[in-house]
Amino acid sequence: MTMLQQLTKGIWKENPIFVIALGICPTLAVTSSMTNALGMGIAATFVLIGSNLIISLLRHLVPAKIRIPVFIMVIATFVTMIDKLIAAYSPALSASLGIFIPLIVVNCIILGRAEAFASKNGPLESVLDAIGMGIGFTIALSCLAFFRELLGEGKLYGFPIPLFKADPALIMIMAPGGFMVFGLLIALKRHLEAKGATK
Repeated sequence: MTMLQQLTKGIWKENPIFVIALGICPTLAVTSSMTNALGMGIAATFVLIGSNLIISLLRHLVPAKIRIPVFIMVIATFVTMIDKLIAAYSPALSASLGIFIPLIVVNCIILGRAEAFASKNGPLESVLDAIGMGIGFTIALSCLAFFRELLGEGKLYGFPIPLFKADPALIMIMAPGGFMVFGLLIALKRHLEAKGATK
């Protein structure tokens, strides 16, 4: 696989949300607004890049029997860093995301990439994988949040959108709305892929 393919696979072909279906809990929890989705995406990308890099560098030094606890310690270090940075520079976002920032430690995407990729590949490949997966995760969150915030509150990034503000469908910012949008976006992605394969 080329470096470009390594970087872009997480955006479409192996998108962590729409293809691999990892990290669904924070995805549905934080995508009621675009601000939350973008904040969570950036935080997860930071943790992915940092943890993939360090785990890749340590891969020959960590005994197989203790690799998972070591991975979690590395991930927890980067999660603590981003949690403190968000709390210091964006208290409103920190309050809005709440427990979901510390829970990045046990996010399936982060731990999954550490185990499946970073522990078996070099630093450059691992960082490219992390960037691609992080961008794919952020795009997926943003797509969900776009429809949920627009249809559920009639806003985008907190700014009212006149056509949608009059009569928002409140169910869209609740859990059932999240599942509906999630299912429809997966169906749309598969439809586009099938159409592309036919051509």
